[in-house]
Amino acid sequence: MSSEGAMPGARPGLAEAHKVIELGYGGNERFVMNMGPQHPSAHGVFRMILTLEGEIIVGVDPIIGYLHRCHEKLGEALTYVQYPTIASKTDYVAAMTSELTYVLAAERIGQVEVPRRAQYLRVLVAELQRVASHLLWLGTWCLDMGGALGGGATVFLYCFREREMVLDLFEALTGARLLYGFHQVGGTRYDLPEGWTGACRETVDHIDRRIDEYEALLEENAIFKVRTQGVGVISRELAMDVGVAGPLLRGSGIAFDLRRHDPYSSYEEFDFRVPVEAAGDCYARYRVRMQEFRESIRIVHQVLERLPAGPISSRPGVKSVGQVKIPKGETYSRVEGPRGEVGCYLVSDGGTKPYRMKWRGASFSNLAVIGHILPGHKVADAVAILGSVDPVFGEVDR
Repeated sequence: MSSEGAMPGARPGLAEAHKVIELGYGGNERFVMNMGPQHPSAHGVFRMILTLEGEIIVGVDPIIGYLHRCHEKLGEALTYVQYPTIASKTDYVAAMTSELTYVLAAERIGQVEVPRRAQYLRVLVAELQRVASHLLWLGTWCLDMGGALGGGATVFLYCFREREMVLDLFEALTGARLLYGFHQVGGTRYDLPEGWTGACRETVDHIDRRIDEYEALLEENAIFKVRTQGVGVISRELAMDVGVAGPLLRGSGIAFDLRRHDPYSSYEEFDFRVPVEAAGDCYARYRVRMQEFRESIRIVHQVLERLPAGPISSRPGVKSVGQVKIPKGETYSRVEGPRGEVGCYLVSDGGTKPYRMKWRGASFSNLAVIGHILPGHKVADAVAILGSVDPVFGEVDR
């Protein structure tokens, strides 16, 4: 259908969106065009319909819905033993965090005791996962902004080099590099193999030194500063109104972190700072994550130093389907993932699988701010802004 024949208010299709031209305010031509899903920074699963006046964005229509994962319905069809491996596939670059959200909900309803060693192991893998996730974010963000940085591909390769070292640790621990099945109701499935703690210390110390190198490459780069400072500002008020979380919230001057304000799995026993920046722009969100690298490494060292002996599960041997029953009840559990609050609302009818499950994905909630902060920027800025939000679309589509 041509643009002339389109129904009023209808969303333009892929081909049509590139052709729609109408007069904007002041007689300027307005173009409606697609960005994505084929665009490199959209990663094949997201597109934005941009309304432009020249190069300036004046309107945004973000469109999701390309994955059709149905993971909430799967959560109602699979047992408490089976589902953690599906939870891994929501935020698939922070699988440890997603699994933990689910099992914490089941444990809260069932008042299941978790051994102290298992709690420490959960903190350990969660912080290593945060480091790996932020490495992926930083590398791909710089690559998305491209050769204009004069080092975007360099940072990408460096970050993936270090991320592989963390994945080596996960592989030695669980046998997998991306989706782990590490957490279970009552504790963890695996304990640390021999020699693992030494390798872990060496890895995080190496990454700690590399962070200085990343910062030198980027923060002394005038182009990087131009592309990020003053771009995509999320004000303190907007952050609270929209409900963004994680580095987006802390990058807008709000010192809120669930590990500190609603601690779980023994986080209250560890000493760490909550990084905060006030500017609310892409650069502020970058600075928050760079500081979070170091705070996560700090927590990892504390866990390794204090790791208690003892069992790793209050339900040893529970690995077969249907062996865990949770009494009737409902709850909402939440954890501080790399992108912010990940939440699981769970209703149990007393059986071996949930009666209802709803998921709060940090990426889904954070994307709501895109329509507020893109207008007024140029098309090239959309890449930097979207990348600074750090969405993972496995937890965006339901």
